[in-house]
Amino acid sequence: MLKHPTLDKLHALKLTGMAAALADQSATPDITDLSFEERLGLLVDREMTERDNRRMTSRLRRARLRHTAILEDIDYRHSRGLDKGLVQSLAGCQWVKEHLNVLITGPTGVGKTWLACALAHKACREGYTAQYVRLTRLMRELTIAKGDGQYSKLLTNLAKVDVLILDDWGLMKLSAENRRDLLEVLEDRHGRRSTIATSQLPIEEWHGVIGDATLADAILDRLVHNAYKINLRGESMRKQQAKLTTTETSE
Repeated sequence: MLKHPTLDKLHALKLTGMAAALADQSATPDITDLSFEERLGLLVDREMTERDNRRMTSRLRRARLRHTAILEDIDYRHSRGLDKGLVQSLAGCQWVKEHLNVLITGPTGVGKTWLACALAHKACREGYTAQYVRLTRLMRELTIAKGDGQYSKLLTNLAKVDVLILDDWGLMKLSAENRRDLLEVLEDRHGRRSTIATSQLPIEEWHGVIGDATLADAILDRLVHNAYKINLRGESMRKQQAKLTTTETSE
């Protein structure tokens, strides 16, 4: 068999997984013990695995998650009000399939953004797309998009994301324009995609922060009523890490 021309052709066809598997088989003396179908199956499996890995890497890159966080790394020893059973249920990503939301509240530093990124990371591993954005930045981007004629395109792109993280909900005072833009984003996603919102404010205070009562009702109706709610509590994890670092340094 002319292996080099075959490898070149596989690379030309962008079948890099099959090419790598064929090279491995060529270096395995007892590979001839397998039938043609078995060897071909190994080549196809390798190609599928590499393609899946490339797609996942691409999804994670486009998601621009703030933290490289995975649910398996959660430390439940810290008392933060985190329900292990709920987290394990969310890890199955059925909530994404059913287009439900997740709302994560709690004081600063308790791991809200980290948990949101971990949930989005798991969704990416399961084949869904995700995107992280701070709400303040999203509002600016939407305003700019109106000026350069990209508003509809931006809304369309946001509507396509399977899991959209809106971080730091409630930190900025929303203008009338912001409220309308936020309603547009959530209306496009309601019942079609999933949204994760994180906030230092209790959900009960979100209505007042939005400002306009009518628009607040419409916005929260599309976000809160079909959502899992996680309220974290406890001391800031950043403060705990700082204490640990100080202790280690003093020793």
